Amino acid sequence: SVSQQKYARDLLKKFKMEECDTAITPMNTNEKLQREDGTGAADERLYRSMVGGLNYLTHTRPDIAYSVSMVSRYLHSPSKQHLGAAKRILRYVAGSTRKGIWYKHSENFKLIGFTDSDWAGSLDDRKSTSGSVFTLGSGAITWSSKKQETVALSSTEAEYVASGAAGRQAVWLRKLLVDLGNEQRNATELWCDNK
Repeated sequence: SVSQQKYARDLLKKFKMEECDTAITPMNTNEKLQREDGTGAADERLYRSMVGGLNYLTHTRPDIAYSVSMVSRYLHSPSKQHLGAAKRILRYVAGSTRKGIWYKHSENFKLIGFTDSDWAGSLDDRKSTSGSVFTLGSGAITWSSKKQETVALSSTEAEYVASGAAGRQAVWLRKLLVDLGNEQRNATELWCDNK
């Protein structure tokens, strides 16, 4: 939406990153964040403000949901590496302000879910992160990225936990769609990224 693109630009301006070099991805896939990384403390107030702004932006940007979820874990004692990761997300936003979710007219309002997890992705406690997105018609309508509450003993278990959370979300969405006059008569497909 136009207002969210304006918010993205305002966020970049707030942190003096309007003219920054852009990043192709919101996060370096080889970089694993952890509490004690030895890089020294970052300005906590600046970090919280930056991550808070990014968190708001995830309402219309599912492409940054996972990376914002990662940096949100360190609000109480951010390091310079955490701040660098948050700035990387902003650099990605700077290069993608024209991106968004476009919806087109559709006759097929079928609810479909997609889910994935990163087994033991947290170096601090070995917990996994669940991710899901649901589409209805032509585009995504809801998405999430959240650390799992328990430690999974295998990638299969982590995927099962992620699928269970997505299944509960599907049940809630199906009830909501009934209230909106779009009852889903068939079962909701839930696709899990697993071998």
